[in-house]
Amino acid sequence: MLFVLWGVTLTAFLISHTLPADPAAAVLGNNAREEQLAEFRQRYGLDQPLPVQYGLYMKGLLRGDLGTSLRTQNSITSDLRQFFPATLEITLVAVVFALVIGLPLGIVAALWHGRWPDLTARIFSLLGGATPVYWLAILALTLFHEKLGWLPGPGRLDSYSLPPPVHTGLVSVDALLAGDRQVFVDALRHLILPGLVLGAYSAALLTRMTRSALLEVLSQDYVRTARAKGLKRSRVISKHALRNAALPLLTVFGGLFGGLLTGAVLTETIFSWPGIGGYATTSAISLDFPAVMGVTLVAGLAYSVVNLLVDLAYAFFDPRISYR
Repeated sequence: MLFVLWGVTLTAFLISHTLPADPAAAVLGNNAREEQLAEFRQRYGLDQPLPVQYGLYMKGLLRGDLGTSLRTQNSITSDLRQFFPATLEITLVAVVFALVIGLPLGIVAALWHGRWPDLTARIFSLLGGATPVYWLAILALTLFHEKLGWLPGPGRLDSYSLPPPVHTGLVSVDALLAGDRQVFVDALRHLILPGLVLGAYSAALLTRMTRSALLEVLSQDYVRTARAKGLKRSRVISKHALRNAALPLLTVFGGLFGGLLTGAVLTETIFSWPGIGGYATTSAISLDFPAVMGVTLVAGLAYSVVNLLVDLAYAFFDPRISYR
């Protein structure tokens, strides 16, 4: 993990600093005087050679300092602490939708292989995987918010709802902790549309992978033996088939969760969701190199941690794997 994260920092640094643009001019504007630009570059070390800049960045990183944002003038750690909970909240909802929709559809498709439930699930997985996120988000807002009025529009809360006291940064959880039922319901209603849009691709992929993995397991000899012994179909599926099909699904799920956590840029932009996706986009446009590198490091850390947890979970589902 440490090697991967070091590679992430080096790659992000090299890519961001090879852009033919001046971050000082991007932050201060075209009307800034040369003295102001020089002072800005000196203050943030932009006048130093690239190896020196990277060394200073890594020195601060080893102390737990991600640096200072050129755009907001705040600590990047405090900026990420402010924006990350919103992304985590929408990601958790998207994961729940993906599991609730994708797993049952995949199981039904495998059990009814070649019949209409299988065809329906395959059409869903095809459409879900091929539909652009931005188009689905605009369609969902137009239909369920503008036309039907069933669900609220962009944002985390309605304008008349007062945000609850911040404990976790997750508005729904903070409202629940504060005992504010009205704000809790409002926060959940605002989570439905962006959560569905963000989780649509994951649900489609999970449906396809569950179907494929379960079909492979159901054709094995030990499953036919369990059926021949007179075990109930539900027990054969839950005890024998699903557990053995879980390993490839764990791998897919780990990648999906990491991708959702760091790839919600379009969804957050369309739904005006104040997460790290919007923060990263604004930072990239304004050439805020330290902020971009901070977001990239968080993304790499999220992927690494999720992959580690997936590797550890293998031992639970497969007794042949041991880490002792």
